[in-house]
Amino acid sequence: MSKIAMNWPYGQQKVRGVNLGGWLVLEPWITPSLFERTGNNAIIDEWTFGQLQSRATAAAALKRHWDSWITEDDFRQIAAAGLNHVRLPVGYWAYDVSAGEPYHQGQAPYVERAVGWARNHGLKVLLEIHGAPGSQNGFDNSGQFGAPHFHENPQNALRLKKVLNRLAKQYANDPTVTALGLLNEPATFYGQGILDYTTQFWRDGYGATRWPWAEEGNGAQSNLLIVISDGFQPLSHWNNFMSEPQYTSVAIDTHYYQVFSNEEIAWSWPQRLQQVCSKRGPYSASPNWLIVGEWSLASTDCAKYLNARHRGHRYDGTMEGSTRRGSCSDKTGNGSNFSNEYKEFMRQFFDTQVQVYENHGQGWFYWCWKNEEAADWSYKRGLELGYIPRNPTSYKYPLANTCR
Repeated sequence: MSKIAMNWPYGQQKVRGVNLGGWLVLEPWITPSLFERTGNNAIIDEWTFGQLQSRATAAAALKRHWDSWITEDDFRQIAAAGLNHVRLPVGYWAYDVSAGEPYHQGQAPYVERAVGWARNHGLKVLLEIHGAPGSQNGFDNSGQFGAPHFHENPQNALRLKKVLNRLAKQYANDPTVTALGLLNEPATFYGQGILDYTTQFWRDGYGATRWPWAEEGNGAQSNLLIVISDGFQPLSHWNNFMSEPQYTSVAIDTHYYQVFSNEEIAWSWPQRLQQVCSKRGPYSASPNWLIVGEWSLASTDCAKYLNARHRGHRYDGTMEGSTRRGSCSDKTGNGSNFSNEYKEFMRQFFDTQVQVYENHGQGWFYWCWKNEEAADWSYKRGLELGYIPRNPTSYKYPLANTCR
């Protein structure tokens, strides 16, 4: 497959990275205290964070958070852990806020700061648009919890395309920002309308980022890896889509979690490992380069606010429509309450996922680097507690022994 001369050898070297989640796009489960300090239970996402408190109060809280949540020392630690990439989520509103939208701006300088820190420590950056106008999925991590409305207005795609074009111009030949994610997790399972809209957006977004200066009459190409989401569709859905020779250097981003349905919550630890093993065939058959852009070691949905603020958990039966499977008391938190057996399972879970994602794809980004009180989701805490190895390719559990 012929490729553009990129600033990192995708397709030859494996991506090993973490997501800097909860920093420039707020998520209640990553930083519960940021939301709880508002004293307002109706503040459930970044939209309501700006909408339901004074502008000055929200702005001050955001600045404190941006200044402290991720620092250069995090980049140093990430590099020291044998990783080579970070995936940096940012919302469209960092670059474009229209009348009536309560979002705060100010994230863009932190993107620049992050790029500089990554450069200082030899890391590459996948810059990822995590929220679209109207929300592409209705998840709180899109900025606005509820239902997706991105696909309901052609102007939404145009706005986002302009943001991508701006970023492509800024980073087209940057040696550190080597990949650009067009949009995180569009919920195409909602129906044909959103699937068709998203499919067209992938084409339009590709054009805006591959040829960012086209409107100025300059036909030069960017050398970015352009990343599209699988939109929760089977990878086979994208067969012959955005393929050579018309499209070059395109990767598909798939996310794999095992905690967001009642069926998955009921799986045993051995079942979880075998479900990862079952991904080998589909991942190997991916029509484009495949990166597992999000995954974790969580085997429950016990993390506080993981299913959005005040919705409860499937695992302990506190979420509507769920059946209790056990207590959350020893399954999340800061990890000091984890049993040795639980930590040993997470080590095997880590080794199994890393080997499948590298052997049958182009690599991975763990979700996420850090959080306040969910060690089962924290790469940093996993390193400290020993169930994530200091060298991610130092396998205690070879795949041949796990996937039989």
